[in-house]
Amino acid sequence: MPELPEVETIVRNLREGENFSLPGRKIQSVDLLWDRTLAFPERENFLTRLPERQVAGVERRGKYILLRLDQGCLLIHLRMSGDVRVEPSFDVDGGRRASALHDRLLFYFEDATRLAFNDTRKFGRVWLVDSPDQVLKDLGPEPLSEDFTASLLAEGLRKHKRQVKPLLLDQSFLAGMGNIYTDEALHLAGIHPARQSDSLTEEEVDRLWAAIRHVLSEGIRQNGSSIDWVYRGGGFQNYFRVYRRVGLPCPVCGTKIVRVVVGQRGTHFCPLCQPLRS
Repeated sequence: MPELPEVETIVRNLREGENFSLPGRKIQSVDLLWDRTLAFPERENFLTRLPERQVAGVERRGKYILLRLDQGCLLIHLRMSGDVRVEPSFDVDGGRRASALHDRLLFYFEDATRLAFNDTRKFGRVWLVDSPDQVLKDLGPEPLSEDFTASLLAEGLRKHKRQVKPLLLDQSFLAGMGNIYTDEALHLAGIHPARQSDSLTEEEVDRLWAAIRHVLSEGIRQNGSSIDWVYRGGGFQNYFRVYRRVGLPCPVCGTKIVRVVVGQRGTHFCPLCQPLRS
């Protein structure tokens, strides 16, 4: 699943890409090719409301892509296999370009370009709402925002009293974290993924806070991680410390990286650098 750095990279490319900028473009028409991609509203309402709407801005909140319109807001969640691409609307012969395999939704703009939402596994969802808060109201803080402080993290860890990795993956606790960057942050902080969140010392919380911000910032700097057939173009996979490195040496101590299941999620860590303390 694309996580915060991958979604942020997509948003930046849509907002200020080298050859394309979405803000200011007006939607001419929409093709909904898979009805279940649409979470809200119902099909006819969606298709009739979007033509003539202009994109005012492109933002990210957690793992959501927000297309702010002159009236309303489009939200896209890529889930497991979603991706978006920008391309010409027409072929060289002047005919409308056919949809690609696994395209679920196409937005056509007045300048003969289109935005395609492609989703192999059909888990991705799209909303058209008056206010993004209708969908995003339960999300936790942004981990790279100024509001996300070490003291705020410490308060949440003490309050919830859960294993630390599942808690970090809970989007109502912290928006945007996923399996990759959680494993990487926990290793950088030297914390076992199954530690109880309320057992962390002040020093460990400070390390974890700094590690979360570091791995996410570095992930964005590398344009995310390219690890499957969906998201390509990133380079952070070349800097993984533990994720998908089972049996390889820990970059810190040389101990072999292991994989276990924590909170029903495959989890990678170093047994020596990340001991399970009570």
